[in-house]
Amino acid sequence: MSKTTALYRKYRPQSFADVLDQDHIVTVLEGAIKKGEIPHAILFSGTRGTGKTTLARIFAKAIGTVDMDLYEIDAASNRGIDDVRELKDAVHTLPYESKQKVYIIDEVHMLTKEAFNALLKTLEEPPEHVVFILATTEEEKLLDTILSRCQVFRMHSPSREVLAKTVTDLAEKEGFRLEIDAADLIAIAADGSFRDALGVLQKVIMASGDKIGSADEVAAVIGAPKSGTMQQLVKALHEKDSEAALSAIEAAVQSNVDMKLFVRLLLDHVRAVMLLRNLPNKEKEILGAFGTEAQVLLKSFVTADTPSPLNSHLLLRLIDASQLISYSPIPQAPLEIVVLEMCATDNK
Repeated sequence: MSKTTALYRKYRPQSFADVLDQDHIVTVLEGAIKKGEIPHAILFSGTRGTGKTTLARIFAKAIGTVDMDLYEIDAASNRGIDDVRELKDAVHTLPYESKQKVYIIDEVHMLTKEAFNALLKTLEEPPEHVVFILATTEEEKLLDTILSRCQVFRMHSPSREVLAKTVTDLAEKEGFRLEIDAADLIAIAADGSFRDALGVLQKVIMASGDKIGSADEVAAVIGAPKSGTMQQLVKALHEKDSEAALSAIEAAVQSNVDMKLFVRLLLDHVRAVMLLRNLPNKEKEILGAFGTEAQVLLKSFVTADTPSPLNSHLLLRLIDASQLISYSPIPQAPLEIVVLEMCATDNK
């Protein structure tokens, strides 16, 4: 049986042209290379899965460093003073085939205080043939003295739209078609991470019984509610039917739905109604990520004879509930409270 290559590895960017949503960094790096002004120390900062180490490899390749002269170190596993001392000794040896050796130190914030101090001395006076590229998800944990010796680049988390388009395009390359609302659901679940988005896509492709990925198939993989359950809840809130709303929440719980994601999706639906009410000319953009049934339902709330309680007041309550879920011993309780309070008031 042959092994399946992970999609995030298969489609990892190989050049600056392949890098998405990081133009503010790529432009500077390409300019530095053209001028021959290569920084001796670079720091890529950003959330997980944004492509920090990938961009580091692309930069190393662009300045002519071959694999033999490229060293990747995981600071989470090599975080002590002895590890950094070994690095300090190694940097003085000349590269094998390249003009410059490149050291990529991932999760650099994991180094111990002693290791940081040792690294600092190396960064202050590195050999001419060495370039350091540091990567971190927690820049605030780094010493100011480290930051001051690096060219710091802060990676953007890819937008929801970029993630949705990315998984749609890559699914097509795999001979698979994602429905619009399925791609959007993957983008929401990925929460700004290319790697997580492609991980979910791969699971959906593996689990699907055909060549088309629906929102419900994505939901089953990531612990999101089925579209019918979400529509039942939104309709119940519109009608202020607490029994139906609580039943929808219970159905989600019984299906092992991730409650934070559940509220996140509910926020999307309520926000769409609020925006439709105030920006009727933007209907196509507002509803673009929703499936056909959801679009019809949401538009009906805006054109209803009676004002819908799906408004900014409910949106604020749901935002509060989403923050409380992480701390609640009963994850669904904050949402249930919002439902009961909203259904018991006039919400004018």
